[in-house]
Parts: sequence; structure tokens; C-alpha cells
Amino acid sequence: MKKITILFFAIIAFKAVSAQMMIATMEVKEPIPGTCSEKTVYALFGGFKGQTQAVPPITEKEMMKKLQEELAFLKENPHYKGTLMMSCIINCKGEMVRCEVDNKSGNDQLDQQVLAIFNTFKTWGAGTLNGNAVDCVELFSIDIKKGKVKME
Repeated sequence: MKKITILFFAIIAFKAVSAQMMIATMEVKEPIPGTCSEKTVYALFGGFKGQTQAVPPITEKEMMKKLQEELAFLKENPHYKGTLMMSCIINCKGEMVRCEVDNKSGNDQLDQQVLAIFNTFKTWGAGTLNGNAVDCVELFSIDIKKGKVKME
């Protein structure tokens, strides 16, 4: 009987933990112009129940191609190696309201060129939480080796 009781409570605990949804939010210190909520910007994970990430206007593969073709810095520095991270805030209407370089590459010229390209990605599919469109942040890690762009 003791084993059955322990098993019963283990199953109940597992069901309770698996039913919970992890919801991450970005710390908003001051209102972000253009967002639908002054205080809450979500970091959504497509693999979690009830969460759908914002959808960029072009695929990640197309983003890499655009970066590869349009970054003048890479044409001038074909052996450059570096990494940077972009952070884009998408409001509940699917509009990119802010995009910035989070982790810099170490080269301001490269960072500014990548930012200029990302700023052309204005209209997105809004991210959703439990079926409701919400403000969200999307992160893009860009790795450059031997002049080739990869996104992770």
C-alpha cells in the first residue's frame, strides 16, 4: 500500500509540473514606444504549450542570405571572425518597434551594418500567448567565420 501511495503522489506531482507553462519576460525598465503593454514583453518559446514566437517577414535562411549579400564589411574583410546578437522587440500588432545589437561583435562598422539590415524587417507575425497577441522579444545570434554568415 505504501508503494502505491508514493507512486500515486509521484504521478500527481509529475502531472502538475508538466502542466505548468514556463513564461519568460524581459525586464522593462522604461516604456518602449510602440508596444501594446508598458510593462510586459515576453520571451516566447515555440515548444511550450500556448506560446507562439513572432514570425519574421522572411525566413532565417533568407536573413542569412541577405546579410551575406549586403554586408559591405564582409566584402572588405573576407577573413573576419566574430559573433554578435540582435534583439528585436515585436509588438502585439506584429510591428518591430525596436531592434538593437545586444552583444557586439567588436567592430562598430559591422554592428551598424547588421542593425541597418535588421531594421528593414518591419512587419512580422505577432507572437501569441494562450491565443492572444502579445509584445515579445526575438533574439538572433549571428556567427561570422571566414566571411560566412550563420545564424543560430
